[in-house]
Amino acid sequence: MSFPTNFLWGGASAANQYEGGYNEGGKGLACADLISGGRHTASRQITTTVKEELLYPSHEATDFYHHYKEDIALFAEAGFKAFRLSINWTRIFPKGMDQEPNEAGLQFYDQVFDECKKYGIEPVVTIAHFDVPAYLSEQYNGWASREVIDLYEHYAATIFDRYQDKVNYWITFNEINTATLTIGNFLSLGLQVGESPFIEQPDDPQMRYQALHHQFVASTKAVKLAREKYPHFHMGCMISYMPRYPYTCHPNDVLLAKQEENMHSKFCGDVQVTGKYPYYAKNYFAEHGIDITFAEEDATILAEGTVDYYTFSYYLTLCVSADDEVEKNGHSMIGGSGVNNPYLEQTEWNAMIDPVGLRIALNDIYDRYHLPMMIVENGIGVSEELTSEGMVHDQYRIDYLQKHIIEMEKALEDGVDLFGYTIWSAVDIVSASTGEMKKRYGLIFVDKYDDGTGTLKRYKKDSFYWYKELIESNGANLIVR
Repeated sequence: MSFPTNFLWGGASAANQYEGGYNEGGKGLACADLISGGRHTASRQITTTVKEELLYPSHEATDFYHHYKEDIALFAEAGFKAFRLSINWTRIFPKGMDQEPNEAGLQFYDQVFDECKKYGIEPVVTIAHFDVPAYLSEQYNGWASREVIDLYEHYAATIFDRYQDKVNYWITFNEINTATLTIGNFLSLGLQVGESPFIEQPDDPQMRYQALHHQFVASTKAVKLAREKYPHFHMGCMISYMPRYPYTCHPNDVLLAKQEENMHSKFCGDVQVTGKYPYYAKNYFAEHGIDITFAEEDATILAEGTVDYYTFSYYLTLCVSADDEVEKNGHSMIGGSGVNNPYLEQTEWNAMIDPVGLRIALNDIYDRYHLPMMIVENGIGVSEELTSEGMVHDQYRIDYLQKHIIEMEKALEDGVDLFGYTIWSAVDIVSASTGEMKKRYGLIFVDKYDDGTGTLKRYKKDSFYWYKELIESNGANLIVR
């Protein structure tokens, strides 16, 4: 079995973790710009205004804003067929509710897409990647207010019209299912929580799921608009997919694994692919006293705005146990839960490394939806340093990627429809989960550190050259250097 002829090999990024230039070119403040740096401890704070004494990782990030030509040239050197990126909402509409767009922001992405076209790289564009304008958070409590739906639709309509001849593949929201976890409160939903630790936000499940409903409606409206005006667009969803394994074969563990996987990994995909809320979600809401308010037209809108293709991130699998005592031995991967899997290795950030789990995920998703799929995030975060020769010998990353790509190939043999794969990440960026530069994912090292210092110079890692050879052979040459 070989990969499809037109398989979209590439790399991925996110504006709030990569772009920088937070106050340049007319850009407004996003919620991500109000999260200070540091590992996921109480020292990483959400602030209501920018404070000079704090470091905000998104403000410079790794400065794609000023290095986009250099970076896209490097992507072309690696042979990328696709580059997944996001548009920063506040670069187009600084407050999120402006009537007229910021022309300087529109021109920036024109230049980015023109560079991609120059090298034959297909942009895969996320409309909202953990990106809520801070003004909407202040004025409307973010996605908790239905008014934000129309503002998002206006934003989507603007970029659709502007880039209709430059972008074919769109994703409405990044990892929309993070809203099923408390961590989604501020970063992805823009819910006001005051000044608090990033991972200890006060939670209101009723408000959180209502806000998620508003995102569902906004997504479907964007899809409907694209179908009506730009039929050549491909419109996709994006899910953080984490398969759950029962810790034992005890029926209670099996049942709990299915329930958790349904609500955290499958629920949002079910809504965006089938156009309706699944039965198990309705039961979950009833059990937890959650009552989702539907506008009169919402059910119709959801049914009419289903996506064309399914994308997801895959980093790890989780074991779950119905035994509370066993659960106490769980791992600390942010946003995760459960028990360490004794059969798997794990990263220094406690993420289980499970290549076979990717094959399981691909088969489960395709069996459920029968839609074309793209893996838009997959990679390993590692502490790395340059050698004195300016090298990074990341054999561990090559091993990780190779094992996962082999399982992708097996899934193709199983019969799944997989048309693309973009590594997380194309280049070192700030970690969204921990706010660190220390946690490096890229094929390209960036001289930037957690204290904000660094030259921003780019260095190709060993994995860069390995991936280049892999792409040249369209996946046939799964070599380890």
